[in-house]
Amino acid sequence: MSERQLRVIEICAGAGGQALGLEKAGFEHELAIELDPNAVKTLRANRPGWKVEQGDVADPSVWNPADYAPSSQDLDREPIDLLAGGVPCPPFTIAGKQLGANDERDLFAWAIKQVGVLQPRAVMLENVRGLSMRRFAAYRQHVLDELHGFGYIAEWKLLQASSFGVPQLRPRFVLIALREEDAPYFHWPEPIGEPPTVGETLRDLMASAGWEGADEWAEKAKGIAPTVVGGSKKHGGADLGPTRAKKAWGLLGVDALGVANSAPPKGSKFVVGPKLTCEMVALIQGWKAADEWTFEGGKTSVYRQIGNAFPPPVAEALGRAIKAALLHETEPVQRTRSVHDPVYQALRTSDAPLTLSQIAKATGIEIPVEDVERRLKHLERDFEIDVIEGTRSSKYKLGEFRAFRGQEGHIRHQLFPKNISKIS
Repeated sequence: MSERQLRVIEICAGAGGQALGLEKAGFEHELAIELDPNAVKTLRANRPGWKVEQGDVADPSVWNPADYAPSSQDLDREPIDLLAGGVPCPPFTIAGKQLGANDERDLFAWAIKQVGVLQPRAVMLENVRGLSMRRFAAYRQHVLDELHGFGYIAEWKLLQASSFGVPQLRPRFVLIALREEDAPYFHWPEPIGEPPTVGETLRDLMASAGWEGADEWAEKAKGIAPTVVGGSKKHGGADLGPTRAKKAWGLLGVDALGVANSAPPKGSKFVVGPKLTCEMVALIQGWKAADEWTFEGGKTSVYRQIGNAFPPPVAEALGRAIKAALLHETEPVQRTRSVHDPVYQALRTSDAPLTLSQIAKATGIEIPVEDVERRLKHLERDFEIDVIEGTRSSKYKLGEFRAFRGQEGHIRHQLFPKNISKIS
């Protein structure tokens, strides 16, 4: 197996949390694409040698995946080893409307379409826990089926950042896909043990401006943090999340109503506790002081860059697992295709419309008709469903996937430019 440097193209790269982790895992960035101008400045400031493109990743004028694909005209061009990214999460977040394929910010389906063009050896896309819910079972199944058609074996898994040394409750839903010859060698990374507490992580920074209460505060801040929320450009400035998160921060002795400009000075007194600085939030997100990673922009922008990032330690663990698979360094295991939505599968594989009872039978697991109806209600939010009314019962046929995949005439072409200033 070749010992050449493994190459990655990263889409929706943000401020570089995933990029840093993949770099530590042994991947070299061929290209990074990001929409937010301050995050682009952050990437360029920390890695001036990288090629970083700014703009809508789905705009062919920003980058053309075909330019990086294997070519019959250029036999020396090897495939990119990894396509990675953290595509926008608002379409799937539990706190939002979960519009999925109907949200102009949704790029998951578009990213999967590019796999067929780019033909990377592996794919890693991450998103919020909401994508793991039953509401999106058909969406996930469509992704798995399309990747299978491209010659990949794919799996979804919910990972906790705290399992990889990050002092934070941060569940992330991750999709890994590898070509059929490499997929048997992939093993999900194992948890490394208990993460440090908030107090252990931040004690030195809390004391850095002379605050005498840092040791006592750190002793009381014994838990790990709630999920850091980067927030949206649609709403206000930087703070540490919704009401429930603020209460959890309060139990750790942290004032979550805003972000501080500096560590607490000597003589500081607090009712709840000190506020965190952006530097402190970065440590909670998994950056290390030794990384010497700086962030460009004003305080609110920096906080959002950090809060929306993929924790570097999680990206590193996944990157190492993917690298080991690509180099066939592990023992192979048999992998089978998983089914996330049997109702979607039954409709997709049927040439004829089906009644509810026929769908239930076609799933192969004889699920109750009532469950078929519930699944259809979720499914029809992301797919067109043709309903043929009959004298005794209705029949259903799967129609078009509503998600943006680059097709002309899609509503995204109108909505994205209109709302671009509010997209984060």
